[in-house]
Amino acid sequence: MKKFEELKELIASLEPDADKFYNKANSAAGTRVRKGMQDLKNLAQAIRAEVQELKNKPQ
Repeated sequence: MKKFEELKELIASLEPDADKFYNKANSAAGTRVRKGMQDLKNLAQAIRAEVQELKNKPQ
C-alpha cells in the first residue's frame, strides 16, 4: 500500500507543472511533466508486479 500512496503523491506533485504547461505554454514545465510521467509508469509497473506476487503467494 506504501507504493500506492507514493503514486498518489507523485500525481499530485505533477499537477502544478501540468497546469503551467497546458495553460501557460511553459515548455520547461512540460519537460518536468514528461519526466514525472516516466516515473509514474515505472512506479505503476512496480505496483503491478507487487500485486501479482501477493496474489500468487500461497496462503
